[in-house]
Amino acid sequence: MFQLPFPVRDANASSGSDGLGSLPEWDLSDLYPGEDAPELTRDLEWLESECSAFAVDYEGKLADLDADGLLNCVLRNEKINAIAGRIMSYAGLRYYQLTTDADRAKFLSDMQEKITIFTTPLVFFTLELNRIENDVLAAHFASNTDLARYEPVFRRIRAMKPYQLSDELEKFLHDLGVVGDAWERLFDETIAGLEFTVDGETLNIEGTLNLLTEQDRSKREAASRELAGVFQDNIKTFARVHNTQAKEKEILDRWRGMPSAQMGRHLSNDVEPEVVEALREAVVAAYPKLSHRYYELKRKWLGLDVMQVWDRNAPLPMEDSRVVGWDEAEKLVMDAYSAFDPRMGEIAAPFFSKGWIDAGVKPGKAPGAFAHPTVTDVHPYVMLNYLGKPRDVMTLAHELGHGVHQVLAADQGEMLSSTPLTLAETASVFGEMLTFRKMLDAAETQEQRKILLAGKVEDMINTVVRQIAFYDFECKLHAARAEGELTPDDINALWMSVQAESLGEAFEFMEGYETFWAYIPHFVHSPFYVYAYAFGDGLVNALYSVYASGAEGFEDKYFDMLRAGGSMHHKELLAPFGLDASDPTFWDKGLSMISGFIDELEAMED
Repeated sequence: MFQLPFPVRDANASSGSDGLGSLPEWDLSDLYPGEDAPELTRDLEWLESECSAFAVDYEGKLADLDADGLLNCVLRNEKINAIAGRIMSYAGLRYYQLTTDADRAKFLSDMQEKITIFTTPLVFFTLELNRIENDVLAAHFASNTDLARYEPVFRRIRAMKPYQLSDELEKFLHDLGVVGDAWERLFDETIAGLEFTVDGETLNIEGTLNLLTEQDRSKREAASRELAGVFQDNIKTFARVHNTQAKEKEILDRWRGMPSAQMGRHLSNDVEPEVVEALREAVVAAYPKLSHRYYELKRKWLGLDVMQVWDRNAPLPMEDSRVVGWDEAEKLVMDAYSAFDPRMGEIAAPFFSKGWIDAGVKPGKAPGAFAHPTVTDVHPYVMLNYLGKPRDVMTLAHELGHGVHQVLAADQGEMLSSTPLTLAETASVFGEMLTFRKMLDAAETQEQRKILLAGKVEDMINTVVRQIAFYDFECKLHAARAEGELTPDDINALWMSVQAESLGEAFEFMEGYETFWAYIPHFVHSPFYVYAYAFGDGLVNALYSVYASGAEGFEDKYFDMLRAGGSMHHKELLAPFGLDASDPTFWDKGLSMISGFIDELEAMED
């Protein structure tokens, strides 16, 4: 199955003020000129023909191939992935520009169904690879260096060997995948079509979430209560989507013999369960010195006896609410990237000038932000919902980091360029850190420094603490669904069980907040995705500390790491920097950076 991009940032977006300047839009013609383009027809015809020919040429024969024959097989499979990926990238990106358009939704669905049908005969490929004996495969790699390049792909495929079903069942599940995709589209279309009325103004979800960062507390409260009301009105649909998706996953995991609901994600992330558990334990143990401590500071700054949920992302009282225009945002990020290394600025520049970014908030456009790599012979596309607050600038820096990473990794080719989610956040979070440090260095007063530090701490808490709380919620959700159908109230209770623990005693929770699980896209599109954010943030904080120490040759090592794409395990990628994510003390390095920022904020109070 070919996965679509989806909104991956859970940060609340920003203010809906005017004066942003000219916002760029995507030019998707680098993929296809249009849905009726002859190039698209040509590729669909080629794909159907080549998938059939591939099955005829190789099904039942992989174990008998010599090294050269296996290499040719892999290269043909890689080209099939590239053409299918180009088609689905075009259909998916076009859909996310206007998810409420019936023609775009139909086009996406039609393309998904066609490609699923075409590629069903290819299911044998990974199944038969897993039947090749280890010593035979090792001999192939030893005799053919071009084939040996693909060893990391083979290793990840073969990690699924213990959970592999019969060929017939695997083909059936491949075909059935379009049904699960339909539930995801139902979620997307429901979210994009929601309308919220705040102070007489009708807004989409992005515009309403933006109000949670407004200076006016009454507006934040009104937006929160409206979100709760609309979520409640649609709660049965959201509960049905979550029940269905979680049950489908439970059935698949049970048939495959997966030891846990999380195991499939760990395998796809090429990360050991104990490493993820060490991360989770480190973050949960750090709640008191991170989120609890910071929000107690913020409660005092806001002059409140207790904070409500609508105060979590509130600006500080002294914070100015000016709008950051698009040109200024571009300059801030580009200056930070180029100051780190001119090569990074050169890679980032075309995103702004060639239609690789879609920035504006528009009716029906998907909420959130993402960077989609498309295929290695085109280029990535970045989607934002840019509304002009500093958080939007950081989101631009984040998604542009993904884009730079994807451009650099493209030389690895279609099968090796894709980075596990745990490492996919490296360049994005590093790009945010570079931009933040540039802005911090430019701060002219103690007050400006305080505002910037507080904003960064909040982003890091959203990325680390909040995402691990999300992960715990998902663990509870999937465990509970395995025991039976969940009512909306059941899911609400699971959501609230992680909120107070992660946010601390500075908060109380309004009636209706229990439904706020409903709008998080990760839970539907990619279960257990969320821990990758905390993994990425912790990794980058440790990486940045190496950079800040003046380590010789850091920039070249960093570019080599990004160029590696998915060709190396996290241990190999981090070794040149003297780091090891499997070391239990590794996560403390990253968390201590957040704690250090809070120390500095507390010192400003003295």
